[in-house]
Amino acid sequence: MAVRIRMKKMGRKHRPFFRICIMDSRVARDGKAIEEVGFYDPMVHDKSARVKLNLERVDYWLSVGAQPSEKVNALIRKVRTNKFGTAKAPPPMQAPKEKAPPAAEESAEAAEATAEATEATAEEATSEETASE
Repeated sequence: MAVRIRMKKMGRKHRPFFRICIMDSRVARDGKAIEEVGFYDPMVHDKSARVKLNLERVDYWLSVGAQPSEKVNALIRKVRTNKFGTAKAPPPMQAPKEKAPPAAEESAEAAEATAEATEATAEEATSEETASE
């Protein structure tokens, strides 16, 4: 049996929460776990509080041959070295930009203007013809 240390997705839409579990690699992502050794909550603002691991159990499972997934391996390394980084401040709020008029209206206005211009030149031409007669 190939044992993996991986994350099981919990939570709801747009609010993820993961349990870090020891699972058989053939079991579905949200299937039955052998043991749960911690959790990961990516929505917590404080990066050091996002992960909680029982490192004694993780070390035991690694010693008997369990393979961590890439993400879990990164989390284990961050917990051991206590290097989580800092959360970035959100970007400053900006007023919404005004929308430019759609191109269809501009082309309709341009078409009307050219039509008026051709009518005006046609009227001038007819008025010149009548004046010359």
